[in-house]
Amino acid sequence: MVRDQLSRKLAVILHADVVDSTALVRQDETLAHQRIQDVFQRFSETIKSHDGVAREIRGDALVAEFARASDAVAASIDFQAGNSVLIQGLPDQNRPEIRIGIAMGEVIVADNTVTGEGVVLAQRLEQLAEQGGVCIQGAAYETVPKRFPYEYESLGEQQVKGFDYPVKVFAVSLKPDNAIPDSPPKSSSDLSMPGLPDKPSIAILPFTNMSDDPEQEYFSDGITEDITTALSHFSGLFVIARNSSFTYKGQSVNTRKVARELGVRYLLEGSVRRLGKRIRINGQLINAVNGSHIWAERFDGNLEDIFELQDEITRKIVSSIAPQIELAEVERGRGLQPARLSSYELSLKAKSQTYDAFRSGDADALQVAINTANQALALDGRNTHALWILGIAYIDQYLYQWGEDPAGALDRAMHASENLIHINSSNAEGYILRANSNIFRHEFDLALADYDRGLLLNPNASIHLFYAAWGESLAGLSVKAKEHAELGLRLSPKEMDLFLGVAYLSLLQASFADGDFEQAIKWGRLSIQMHAKAPIRRALMVACCAFSGNLEEAKQHAKELHLFSPDFIPAVLRGELFLYKNSTHNKLLIEGLRKAGLLE
Repeated sequence: MVRDQLSRKLAVILHADVVDSTALVRQDETLAHQRIQDVFQRFSETIKSHDGVAREIRGDALVAEFARASDAVAASIDFQAGNSVLIQGLPDQNRPEIRIGIAMGEVIVADNTVTGEGVVLAQRLEQLAEQGGVCIQGAAYETVPKRFPYEYESLGEQQVKGFDYPVKVFAVSLKPDNAIPDSPPKSSSDLSMPGLPDKPSIAILPFTNMSDDPEQEYFSDGITEDITTALSHFSGLFVIARNSSFTYKGQSVNTRKVARELGVRYLLEGSVRRLGKRIRINGQLINAVNGSHIWAERFDGNLEDIFELQDEITRKIVSSIAPQIELAEVERGRGLQPARLSSYELSLKAKSQTYDAFRSGDADALQVAINTANQALALDGRNTHALWILGIAYIDQYLYQWGEDPAGALDRAMHASENLIHINSSNAEGYILRANSNIFRHEFDLALADYDRGLLLNPNASIHLFYAAWGESLAGLSVKAKEHAELGLRLSPKEMDLFLGVAYLSLLQASFADGDFEQAIKWGRLSIQMHAKAPIRRALMVACCAFSGNLEEAKQHAKELHLFSPDFIPAVLRGELFLYKNSTHNKLLIEGLRKAGLLE
């Protein structure tokens, strides 16, 4: 009679286990249990979204059932990607990572408890998986459609405990730069969905009105529309139009599905809640390809001037998420393999290589980045991403006095900026790049006009504010430079370290020109903390410390500068390279360098 009440069937079983949970409990028992419960709660939700059923949680293990192995693999990879990002952001080392095994076999289901050979085999496979990894049985592997974007590493035939026969095992992972398939697999209509464009792509989903007052709906809609409009000024982004995004208003959405339908990599979603006379806005940026959360922030404001508040919040959100997309794209570029890359992918690779070369102060590495950018342009001469990074790289080749022809590098930077403007006269980056080039060509008035043009085209790009402040501080506009640098820092305090360094450098340059060496040293130390191998800030710090009587620190900066740019100070002292428009400021720098004991 009991036999008739049991449900026997062939199923795909997923078994997940927390790695070294005993050690986590020893660190902090209460915290470990809370974290493990959270892990399995989130995993259960992911399993459900992939048509699976989380049958039971057994202490530090979870068992789930699927009808198809492809769904089990998708759920596993989806969760592992998101969990890896989440736990890396935890403030301590109590970070529960899991291993996952997937197997097919006969199981018995009773009272939501699943037992049988399939469960045992999945558990054995899980024990073969790496930390944060997924292992799948050979028989289950055979059922996963080969069109799905997974990579498999054969672990051979394994003799596992409790089984008389060896089991073929594969470690499975997502191919780089691919999306996890939704469940069920793509239908013929899915195949017509747009692919990802050759630039970072984003959709801003309608912000949810969490207030009881339905009249606040206009504010949440207005925020969404303003963010969409502001982001469209970033020529490096592909932004989905407002009408397409608003078709999801009021719906509970699956972010991966929405991203696939719209053909975007990133999604911004948020909520608006009124608290008396104050309003609170929450936003989060999601990489919909791997499900990871890139950025989340909360903004509070006063409703006394609703339109001013709307503008302020919009600018803060846009200035915050644009750099986060840039960071994500640069990281993606590092992982791209060189074979058969598209023009855009090559420019992304070049960007990562350029930033890494700046950090390391490596002339050869920068030349590799320039070569990669030129490869991208050989495939597509209108690739504005490649032109931007090529111009930035050439300017730094001149600044560092690297190579046999620094002056020629500056000419090539100007050529890249002119091409960029010719291709797209509404692209703010072209004007910023040309302005940076003209600063070193001593065409300060032309540079200032281009900075103004760039900021007019895109006033919300913090990097443009930083570069404008840099040029303005050298042109003698200290007050304007400080205003732009401080505005950029306020709008985007989590910008990439290299660009935060440009903001601090601008404040250093302005303070030095004003003769305020104490303030200059403060900003100089911050700028070097952001980017240590940078010549202007090191040279200015040599002079500032010398004027302040700190010759030991001055000599240390000079020594560091000589290691990565030995020709910079001699070029300044000989008058071949001068920074400021005002000759008095340049003489002040030379005086400080000589006071520190430096000679041509």
